[in-house]
Amino acid sequence: MTMEAVRAVSLKQVAISFEMAGKTRFDAVAATNLDVEAHEFVAIVGPTGCGKSTLLNATAGLLKPASGTVEVFGQPLKAINRQAGYLFQQDSLMPWKTVLENVAIGLEIAGTDTAEARRIARDWLARVGLATFADRFPRMLSGGQRKRVGLAQVLIRNPKLLLMDEPFGPLDAQTRLIMGDLLLKLWSEDRKAVMFVTHDLDEAIGLADRVVIMSAGPKSRIIGDFEVPLERPRDIGEIRHDPVFNRLHRDIWQALRDEVMTAYRQSSGEIA
Repeated sequence: MTMEAVRAVSLKQVAISFEMAGKTRFDAVAATNLDVEAHEFVAIVGPTGCGKSTLLNATAGLLKPASGTVEVFGQPLKAINRQAGYLFQQDSLMPWKTVLENVAIGLEIAGTDTAEARRIARDWLARVGLATFADRFPRMLSGGQRKRVGLAQVLIRNPKLLLMDEPFGPLDAQTRLIMGDLLLKLWSEDRKAVMFVTHDLDEAIGLADRVVIMSAGPKSRIIGDFEVPLERPRDIGEIRHDPVFNRLHRDIWQALRDEVMTAYRQSSGEIA
């Protein structure tokens, strides 16, 4: 069976807990099942603190589940997920390196000749609309430009799976739309599997093939899984006027609203 014929990710009864002060344990995620097909774009939404990023980190191999298994392209994950590229909410650009050097470094570390790595990096900068910014330093870029560099930095290594943890969260609304369209344009070229965590329901529906809902914690779990029947290619700004989009938004929000309110009451001390 080829890599393309198996699921990109399969979480099987994955539960995650953390040790706290006094050697007590906090059960963040209850036994959870989630499959992501090869070439599928899955958005994960849920209230703050529900374990969305925790599931992503387990898939990245950054933490070990308390129980259950994580499979990546049919193989149990036992260490860092080398098949994945991870784009965090905060960028990982090195301030002392130029934009070009930041994008090229992933290939250089993997053994690619510096000249060749930088040639490929220049091509990626052109693809994200930053061809003339190669010699600038990160401090000279806007937030949106830094995110474009981050995309190039991850995609240049050609991962089979993209893990994205609220990557556009810090950006203003207009820049988020631009970044969403850019992401879809790049994704459409080879349709990598994507797990995309976001608090923005509009963003989730506009980008994804499926939207998965997580409940409020502790012992968070998946409580909803919605197909997104919107044709591709998509214009993130325009698609919000589609009646199908609005019906789906309403249905997902109805399933999500009580969980958001539960999480709010927990954080304010109304619920122990």
